[in-house]
Amino acid sequence: MQLTLPELASDTEAKMLADPAAYRGLYAFHKYWGKKPAEPIRYLIQHLCPEGGLVIDPFLGSGISALEAVQLRRRFVGVDINPAAVRLARLLVSPPSARAVDEAFRRVRALAKEAILESYETVQKKPATHYVWCSGVMEKVWLSNEKNRNRVEFSPSEHDIALAERFASYQPQRLRALRFFTNSRINASPSLTLKDLFTGRALRNIEILLAAIDSLPEAAQEPMRLALTAAVGQMSKMVFTITGRGKTSGAISERMEVGSWVIGYWRPKQHFEVNVWHCFERRVQKLIKAVAESAPAHILATAGALLAVCSGDANYTILKGDCLELLPQLPDKSVDLVITDPPHSDRIPYLELSELWNVILGEEPSFESEIVVSNAKERGKRMFAYNESMSRFLGIASRKLSDSGFLVLFFNSRTKDSWKFLTSFSGTANSAGLAYCGCFPLVYSAASVVQDNRERALRTDYGLVFSHSAVAANSLADIPGWSVTLPTPKE
Repeated sequence: MQLTLPELASDTEAKMLADPAAYRGLYAFHKYWGKKPAEPIRYLIQHLCPEGGLVIDPFLGSGISALEAVQLRRRFVGVDINPAAVRLARLLVSPPSARAVDEAFRRVRALAKEAILESYETVQKKPATHYVWCSGVMEKVWLSNEKNRNRVEFSPSEHDIALAERFASYQPQRLRALRFFTNSRINASPSLTLKDLFTGRALRNIEILLAAIDSLPEAAQEPMRLALTAAVGQMSKMVFTITGRGKTSGAISERMEVGSWVIGYWRPKQHFEVNVWHCFERRVQKLIKAVAESAPAHILATAGALLAVCSGDANYTILKGDCLELLPQLPDKSVDLVITDPPHSDRIPYLELSELWNVILGEEPSFESEIVVSNAKERGKRMFAYNESMSRFLGIASRKLSDSGFLVLFFNSRTKDSWKFLTSFSGTANSAGLAYCGCFPLVYSAASVVQDNRERALRTDYGLVFSHSAVAANSLADIPGWSVTLPTPKE
């Protein structure tokens, strides 16, 4: 019997995939690498998996699929090798109350705020909000103007310079050493240290926050620590200055604006040092607002072990580890939908980029088990090994899928060899009993620095749909850009 797709939603709903909303609420709380828009993930879960069915995401990433599946009352199993991803996803699916976050923040504020702000004290008897540095020389000091919320700029005084020098030699006491490799694509090397990425003052203040967080009850620590990871990029020397144009308009402007941490560990010649307390406070307030807004629609779900989710005794589980080791534990033909965004060859070295977050979280990730192609030669993460691991994943996934199940893979790449992999992946899928159904472009709500525009790279990702049986191409015709042929790179 030929398999057909479940009845899809209206043409209007399908077209929402072509115009996704910007990240908001809990999805906007944390900057995770290569986030996908929620709309297509929600749409596919809703229409390719029955209510109560089992969804798995073996490369969980930012956790959007986890929250969408649970909110749509599907059982869910998520796996990721990245400890930061796992801990963020668990917070998304089971967030604390706004009141709990606020109470934890109040305790941290009582313990840490005064000590941190004194390190930014100016001769004006107000803490600086920003410093502008260029080649190790302080150029500007910014204060906030409480009357109109605009900034006031000063040339640094002897006091400002002396205060910075007072903390310059600070050595981290709580944070482990960074583990980096020789990867020019993200400007990393084994010699890169926390002192390279942060001023001594910032490191001292980050550790004051960590000490305050560690004094909290265990349940209150996690949202505070994740808030710190979400803010830590803006506390670093990687915050570049925007000059000559408006930050959002792009129009010519003489006003200097604050940039943000972009992909990689680039330390611009001219950069900001931003007040650590202000960075942390803004991020916590964003979390409080997000959990408060999500509370009315949030569905309480029960976490459990993997087999408990399979049997229906728990709603979800989010596991840290290698999907090639964990997925075989699933019963064969038990999964209704595999939906995932695996590492796209060497496009995003997730663990290398997340190292700073994992240091803050006190985690030591298993770089050796990551499925990725890395420009860091000493890691030995080459295309052949990547293709072999992805083929193993596909074989496992095909056995775990029910006869009516689907596999949706989000994919893009910038190299010719990776596009060859896509063709071979389709062939391997056929060998594993999975038929290629078609694909659709994944539209983003905003331009992303991760979206490569180099040779042979597409401007969007694609959602590739596979199933155990041939599916009529017009079954997904309502999705904008749907095609029954494989996507091709730019010529």
